[in-house]
Amino acid sequence: MSPQLQRRRRTKGPLPGLTGRLLGTASHYAPREIEADLYRWWSVADLFGADRDAGRPRYVIMMPPPNVTANLHMGHGLNNTVQDVLVRFERMRGKEVLWLPGTDHAGIATQNVVERMLLAEGTTRHEIGRDAFEARVWDHVRETGATILDQLKAIGASCDWTRTYFTLDPALSRSVRETFVRLYEEGLIYRGNYVINWCPRCHTALSNEEAEKREVDGSLWHLRYPLASGTGHLVVATTRPETMLGDTAVAVHPEDERYDRLIGETIRLPVVDREVPIVADDGVDPSFGTGAVKVTPAHDPLDFEIGQRHDLPSIDILTGEARIGEEAPARFRGLDRFEARAKVVAEFERAGLLDRIEPHRHAVGHCYRCHTVVEPRLSEQWFVKMAPLAGPALEAYRTGAVSFIPARRGEEFASWMENIRDWCISRQLWWGHRIPVWYCADSGCGELTVSRTDVTACPACGGAVRQDDDVLDTWFSSWLVPFSSLGWPDRTADLAAFYPGSTLVTAPEILYFWVARMIMAGLKFMGGVPFSTVYLHGTVRDTQHRKMSKSLGNGIDPLEVVDRYGADALRFTVVSGMAVGTDLILDPDDLESSFASGRNFANKVWNAARFILTNVTEPTRPLAGDSSNVVRPEELTLPDRWVITRCQETVVAATTAYERFRLNDAANAVYRFLWSDLADWYLEQSKPRLYGEEPGGDVARAVVVKTFEVALRLLHPIMPFITETLWQRIPDHPKGVSIMSAPWPKPDSRATDHEAERAFGLVQELVGAIRAIRAEYHVEPAQRVRVRVAWSNPAFESQADTIRRLAKVDELSFGEPSSEPGGHDVLSDGNGVFVPLGDAIDIARECARLAAEIQRLGTLIESQRRKLANDQFVSRAPPLVVDKERHKLAAWEEQSTVLAEKRQLLGCA
Repeated sequence: MSPQLQRRRRTKGPLPGLTGRLLGTASHYAPREIEADLYRWWSVADLFGADRDAGRPRYVIMMPPPNVTANLHMGHGLNNTVQDVLVRFERMRGKEVLWLPGTDHAGIATQNVVERMLLAEGTTRHEIGRDAFEARVWDHVRETGATILDQLKAIGASCDWTRTYFTLDPALSRSVRETFVRLYEEGLIYRGNYVINWCPRCHTALSNEEAEKREVDGSLWHLRYPLASGTGHLVVATTRPETMLGDTAVAVHPEDERYDRLIGETIRLPVVDREVPIVADDGVDPSFGTGAVKVTPAHDPLDFEIGQRHDLPSIDILTGEARIGEEAPARFRGLDRFEARAKVVAEFERAGLLDRIEPHRHAVGHCYRCHTVVEPRLSEQWFVKMAPLAGPALEAYRTGAVSFIPARRGEEFASWMENIRDWCISRQLWWGHRIPVWYCADSGCGELTVSRTDVTACPACGGAVRQDDDVLDTWFSSWLVPFSSLGWPDRTADLAAFYPGSTLVTAPEILYFWVARMIMAGLKFMGGVPFSTVYLHGTVRDTQHRKMSKSLGNGIDPLEVVDRYGADALRFTVVSGMAVGTDLILDPDDLESSFASGRNFANKVWNAARFILTNVTEPTRPLAGDSSNVVRPEELTLPDRWVITRCQETVVAATTAYERFRLNDAANAVYRFLWSDLADWYLEQSKPRLYGEEPGGDVARAVVVKTFEVALRLLHPIMPFITETLWQRIPDHPKGVSIMSAPWPKPDSRATDHEAERAFGLVQELVGAIRAIRAEYHVEPAQRVRVRVAWSNPAFESQADTIRRLAKVDELSFGEPSSEPGGHDVLSDGNGVFVPLGDAIDIARECARLAAEIQRLGTLIESQRRKLANDQFVSRAPPLVVDKERHKLAAWEEQSTVLAEKRQLLGCA
């Protein structure tokens, strides 16, 4: 056994309950009989654990923590498959791998789930109280929290489950408080009144990133605002006319000559009958609408800034439920915001002050959790100053300390950093990390205390205190997990061993939510980036290119795929189907079309293994080394040297692809070698030797076993279950040692024989050409044919039996083709191939068939020509339709020409 095989724990004995039924006589792979037992064996063998004291290079991936309330969806399936591919690859390359799993308490999402449960029971969180509600959420989390992790195990995730964290664990809660206090003490956390994004469904503030912008078709209302002097009016444009109830000014750009004379005058605000000033402000875009904008400081961030500059009052007209509040006229109070919109527009119209309405497509913020339209609203919240944190993160990107794949995502990251805004971190929820701020109950004292530990009395006056009711944004704990999950703020052994990490694999949707903030936090609290590479993979979409989601009903349950096709089929499908920078397209209405390729590949590998292991029952001769039994180079045939060369080229291609995160290229390289090179060509070519019908069987067995086991190792990161299963059956391997403990294959230039690759490639070309002629002229599969090749070469001569057997050739000869009817082809080196057909097919019948097809095409061609000669059709039909019809005509004409040439070759009358 090699030292590298010995370096990891060895299991005690064979695979429990598996070795007796790994292959048997089954003609197809039955993953349900294998996968669960195999995963338990890996777990018992502790093959996923990371040893912080190991002297090997480390590779660390932090799992994006899924929500505790979630079930596995295809996004999780894709993301965690990619991570598992990378960690299995690096584990086999000899690195000490830590894939750290965890779950997120998911403030809004989890609270919404439990609130719906309470509502179904006829109560609310407010009725049962905060303590009881939090206890109810904890009960729910304990019941469901581990579910998604168990589901990840079903797809083969090889995490170090002993280190699993939860973002509300006491240790992580301590790190959250430490972070808050440090940032507060440095003046980077502050409390203030600002316009924030408010979700009226979740009743909480949202960060700018959580207010997802969606393009919607709305309206732009142009409203007339009369001048208080009675000398005219201004027209303002707005997409939210109901907010005019809180207007406190009209603003114009100071260089807009249209309004020079009006700056400083006042408007008599319709509907509310309030007088407001006309102010000049550089923040106004003179090209939008009329260039005059209504100013509502309490309900628009730009208006808020204008209000600050001009000392305007802020009138909050909305309640937390987005209904009109007490600050508005009585006839509007209690109306929903959209009802109020209609009523305001109606009153303007009745007063003759509705100038016009235009259709307007614009971006509107929606809550990222419940998808409700958010409302900009003035509110007192806690914020983090982001600019001081963003600077070092931007520098880390510019200097290459952290890189992004695909590279364009790096520029998106940089753009966000350069334009970053302060982060609203307080949430009006009960589930989450409660803000560690206490207020003195004595209004005369007014002391505010920020503390790492709970405060029971006011440090200033000794009086009672109350803790801030709000909790922190979920992402405030998530941005710390690269180091909080390893024990920070303590300087633990795990933190010293596994920070910084290596790679982050996640979706581009959370580049700003999470990735950017983790980079900032790592630099701030650890002095270095938390990972060096960020791989942002694509999104899972349906065949209409819509993102899969519950609301659209277009999702795919990965566990259903695992149950029907096996985890390996799911993994191969998602990896092979997604190139860097592209999305993964799957059909939720047809799982067979989406996942059959993965299942079929597993069956191909399975059946190839059945054939190999049926013919290899004992250890084979080594292909290299000092053994006296080693296969000598002169014993290798042309096909042996060819398949060894192809194997080595696959090692190089797959390894390079894995290293560059081109996992689809790695999958397809191994697929081509196993399916085509090994199974379809080498196994078929070597059958006489493997069956004992020709000499050299021991060499063929050595070659096929060595190349097959190399391919299994290359494939293991993508399809771990079937590769482990087959690895355990190869006679050359020590029993009970996992494939993931085997060393990664290394390229060996000595094994590469380009001349053999070229020579056997010509043999493949010739066989392929003969097969193509047979198919083209409908030669029956069992019918043997005669073949004449223009000139011979050593490869054709040494592989004449192979050519005859694989192409079903009765007679192979060399020289000029005869004059009899037949099919022709030309190989890449210019050599001609001729297959006489007189004794292989019924030529008269084939001539008749071709004539009938030419006649059918002729009818179509004539009709199509008349259509395209019709000026009315060509002038009235869309250009794309006309082009399509022209391409159709050209294709039919080409088919007709080809068939006519066939008739000529066959000597048809």
